[in-house]
Amino acid sequence: MDQSAFEQHIKDARAMLRRRGAECTVLLKKDGTLPLSAPCSVALYGNGARHTIFGGTGSGEVNTREQVSVEEGLKQAGFQISTGEWLDSYDRILTGAGKAFRKSLRKEAFQKHTLTALLAMGRIMKEPEYELPLTGEGDLGVYVLSRISGEGADREAEPGEILLTASETRDILAANERYEKFILVLNTCGVVDLSSVKDVKNILVLSQPGIEAGHILADLLLGKSAPSGHLTTTWAAWKDYCPHGEFGEPDETRYREGIYVGYRYFDTFGIDPVFPFGHGLTYTDFQITPLSVTLEGETVTVSVKVENTGNYAGREVLQLYVSAPSVSLDRPYQELAAFRKTGEVLPGKEEVLALSFSMSDLAAYRTEDACYLLESGDYLLRIGNSSRNTVLCGAVKITEEIICLKTKNYIGVPDFEDVKPGEQTVDNHADVMNAPVAFPVLIMNRDAVTLKTVTDQGEMRPEDLDPSVRTMEPEELIRMTLGHFDSGFSFSAMVGNSGFSVAGAAGETWLGGRKHGIPTLVMADGPAGLRLARRCAVDEKGVAHSLDLPMPESMHEYLPGIAKAFLKLETYHPGKGDIVSEQPVTALPVETAMAQSFDPDFAKECGILVGEEMEHYGVHLWLAPALNIHRDIRCGRNYEYYSEDPLLSGLMAAAVTIGVQSRPGCGVTVKHVAANNQEYSRMQSNSQVSERAFREIYMKGFGIVIRTAHPKALMTSYNLINGTHAGEHEGLIRGILRDELDYQGLIMTDWVFKKTPRNPMSPHPLSLSPLVIHSGGDLFMPGSAGDRKDMESSLKSGDLTRDELRSAASRVATLAKELNRKENKISI
Repeated sequence: MDQSAFEQHIKDARAMLRRRGAECTVLLKKDGTLPLSAPCSVALYGNGARHTIFGGTGSGEVNTREQVSVEEGLKQAGFQISTGEWLDSYDRILTGAGKAFRKSLRKEAFQKHTLTALLAMGRIMKEPEYELPLTGEGDLGVYVLSRISGEGADREAEPGEILLTASETRDILAANERYEKFILVLNTCGVVDLSSVKDVKNILVLSQPGIEAGHILADLLLGKSAPSGHLTTTWAAWKDYCPHGEFGEPDETRYREGIYVGYRYFDTFGIDPVFPFGHGLTYTDFQITPLSVTLEGETVTVSVKVENTGNYAGREVLQLYVSAPSVSLDRPYQELAAFRKTGEVLPGKEEVLALSFSMSDLAAYRTEDACYLLESGDYLLRIGNSSRNTVLCGAVKITEEIICLKTKNYIGVPDFEDVKPGEQTVDNHADVMNAPVAFPVLIMNRDAVTLKTVTDQGEMRPEDLDPSVRTMEPEELIRMTLGHFDSGFSFSAMVGNSGFSVAGAAGETWLGGRKHGIPTLVMADGPAGLRLARRCAVDEKGVAHSLDLPMPESMHEYLPGIAKAFLKLETYHPGKGDIVSEQPVTALPVETAMAQSFDPDFAKECGILVGEEMEHYGVHLWLAPALNIHRDIRCGRNYEYYSEDPLLSGLMAAAVTIGVQSRPGCGVTVKHVAANNQEYSRMQSNSQVSERAFREIYMKGFGIVIRTAHPKALMTSYNLINGTHAGEHEGLIRGILRDELDYQGLIMTDWVFKKTPRNPMSPHPLSLSPLVIHSGGDLFMPGSAGDRKDMESSLKSGDLTRDELRSAASRVATLAKELNRKENKISI
């Protein structure tokens, strides 16, 4: 589209996100005093009132033209802010705390012999304590509590982070008493411990909904929209989270909790959260009534009536859980099997929805037999609107064990046994005798499921290779399997800014492939929109140069003057014949917020929006969506991931994928495969996880996306899995992805920079390019001269074969030809 049409696209995108943003917000508590009938005077407090957080830091940052804070959004909607003096005073406190924080980081960096900017990556200043009187008057009190996190560092269970500070708790409780109408707004990257303020009248998870955050909140308060999101992660007191697994270990991180992640742990072990998984209110109320349960083959369908019994229009999220029997395998109390969201239901009206799932999708993995199976017994169906608010509505009885898939154990063996429920855990069938009404029990026979067996597909056959790579010399095959790189050092490449064709793009494939008729693949980061440079210049050779400092904006403030001067030297300065332009993009809700909508149609719409912007800028692969599991609320990148539940994660990621790939020449790169659940020591930490937990929790979402949406590419994670880097894990790549899931697309690494500082005391090395290609991977990113030398040496020694290189290069070439819309004009 031309520039005028693209500017209209940006306006339309913002309007859509403002209109639908409320669907991502979660009303945790309500007292009936909201919404308001008109704008009024507001006593506005909190660190997020003026400094609203729109998304996380790192590769998930999106460089937008403008963003609307809560303060700005309320003012533009006609509210009168009475607490300007409080906000100004808090700014001064924040400025002082920021100076002290940066000073402490510089001291720590000096002691550790590293750059402050690298040490600061993802590190977040904890919110300071303060003493400010609540002097504002108003018809409404609003306290906006913000938290941010990002790539490179994890969160901590300390005040000002996961825990509230004493100042925050004091003022939230005081404001709740002072103002007849009061709401606590959570502008957070993830879970905070609300146990000290859980009795506040109204609590809203605004989350981080992108550039329209302030407008979204104003519209919600005025009833122009209604919250309809539900939690995708369990919100509990910090002390109540699962104690069994390890987190944040530099070398070995043991996933001892096994399959008991999130609500699977809380529900099975009988621990009450502050707000459960799936919880969410709206301004109105709904009555949920199950109507029927049917079984056709292995497909279960539950029909449900949803009636609006309140005074406002709204949407409800239906959630269907299944409690499986435990015979030879322990099972969680319940697991999410299906969900659906109503349309807007007017007061007094109703809507009937059908929720369906396949019984084989509930199969557990028995490691001893390397198979997925349904054990005999009753599978209880529970319908409701959260994991803790359901009713029994039916059961499926299986009279004999059914094996659904026979495969192999590919992942390796950890040095521990998974935790198993003991006598104190909740019996998931104990409430059957006390069910308020009789419910149907349907019989499913063994022949309803067809047994599948995994077969070894082996190397790509010569006749299946892309013709362009069949005659390539070994040196060219090696370059095809590495990202395009400059021979010198580049700080830009180190922080994921290695593109040549599009300014600010994360990277691209070898430009030299053009002489064989193979165009380049341009890649841009995500997942909350396209991460590109705000301003760029295209030189006479067609190379696009970023005019921004070559590192994430969140790291700029940690640079000393000399480092800023160095980066300015590295930053491109336009020449006379260069074309200088802006690159406006749209910032989407972060993935956790998107998933809180429980609406795959909304996720698909966001995907289409991204695809349109990819088309405009000439980006072929979006390095998103990301769907790692919220295993621990301390993970710094949880905001980039959807949920603690693999089904919800997989279906939302699939919807985004379908949306993006509906646009010509656009593909996604689903990441990070797999068991990537901490930022600390992420390149050398070994995720020790059982075969069963890996498959049922950490790989299940990826399997859903691969089977239903067919993503063009996958990205492996930095971490090791049971002693082997994910990108070098032949069992993961050739076994599960290629053979079991029949994935034929491109598999690339995350950005492994050969000069990345590593812990010399770690027993685990950094990932190596020849091992990645040998194990079935296709593309080592971003590529460097050192990686090329490693490949050449391995090819010479026989540790890497020409056939392996051809297979990898062929997948790169095939995808490049499929996605390229126009000839690359760069002159090399």
